[in-house]
Amino acid sequence: MRHDKRLDKVTAGTDPIGWTEGMRVTLEVPEDLAAAPNLADRDPAGAALEAMALEAFRERKLTGYQLRMLLGIPSRFDLWEFLKERRIETYTVEDMEHDLAVVATVPPPA
Repeated sequence: MRHDKRLDKVTAGTDPIGWTEGMRVTLEVPEDLAAAPNLADRDPAGAALEAMALEAFRERKLTGYQLRMLLGIPSRFDLWEFLKERRIETYTVEDMEHDLAVVATVPPPA
């Protein structure tokens, strides 16, 4: 996994969205795990925030806009790239079924 410089500015306890209140979360990670090559190059607070935010997005508890604001991603195009790099699909089977149902209601051309 490559380091994402967009998350360098995210630290625990900051408020990137501008909400009036924030939440501070503390995690204890054993030293041997924290020193693992795939974790050593990342800001632990940014990595934890990214993981929690992505899971909330997958569960549709966060919108794309909220995810962007939380992680400091400047545009929706950058968000799409960010999600693609992490192999997170934004168009679900439910979205397709909804689209098909909408198309089925459109009358044929005259």
